[in-house]
Amino acid sequence: MTLTAYNQVNIPSFMYGTAWKKEATKGLVEKAVEAGFTAIDTANQLRHYYEIGVGEALQELAKKGIKRESLFLQTKFTSLDGQGDHTPYDRKADLTTQVNQSIDSSLQHLHTDVLDSYVLHGPSTRHGLSDSDWEVWAAIEDQYKKGKAKMIGVSNVGADQLALLVAKGAVKPMVVQNRCYAVRGWDAEVRKICRAENIIYQGFSLLTANSREMSDASVHAIAKRLGTGVEQVIFKFSMQIGMLPLTGTSDGKHMKEDLEAEKLSLTEEDMHLLENIGLSMLH
Repeated sequence: MTLTAYNQVNIPSFMYGTAWKKEATKGLVEKAVEAGFTAIDTANQLRHYYEIGVGEALQELAKKGIKRESLFLQTKFTSLDGQGDHTPYDRKADLTTQVNQSIDSSLQHLHTDVLDSYVLHGPSTRHGLSDSDWEVWAAIEDQYKKGKAKMIGVSNVGADQLALLVAKGAVKPMVVQNRCYAVRGWDAEVRKICRAENIIYQGFSLLTANSREMSDASVHAIAKRLGTGVEQVIFKFSMQIGMLPLTGTSDGKHMKEDLEAEKLSLTEEDMHLLENIGLSMLH
């Protein structure tokens, strides 16, 4: 299954995330693609990702006949404060140059001429957008206009910030990727803007951010009825409310099980319960 952004670019409806994988990245990306994932998420940020490993996996997969064209690649520009010791750009350069150097470095790491999606890893402040955020976004827009990325987007973004980007950006984001908490109505405010603007919402940490809700008896009851795991129930729920989920599992069996989640069907009652479970557990 695929989702389509407002600029008519298709994106697979489930994505494999590569954060925190370090040297295991190459083998895990190969395993994920062989299990059936066709979308891979990474970032040019050595602190939390090993983008070069994704590129090495792509080369191995190409030898097995799985071509770059059949896969959706998404990576990110991470600003200096998110980088740690190693940066993929000149630390002293202006922000536009840093974006340009970072995307060129990503294209090199991933052995490709064009990215399917290029994402700003996060604004520099918690609220509002600073002058530096606008400079970075303009540089990302420019890469999109040059054809180096088929889609652009933003991660770790608040509703107020997304509203600003939509209203004042020359190109509004096609994707948003946020950590998604049940206690915040599954990021209801940001998702509402995404729905209205036809922006694809990608949810990450769906399992790790919601372990309390997943252990609830009512969620286990749904899983038991459907003959599946609670993880798959959460993934299917996210898809049914219009989200594109990410999974970062390193277990081959779980990769296959997660992909099977798409075939499940949740009732209106299930959906209502899951949509409100974080809020109901607060009371």
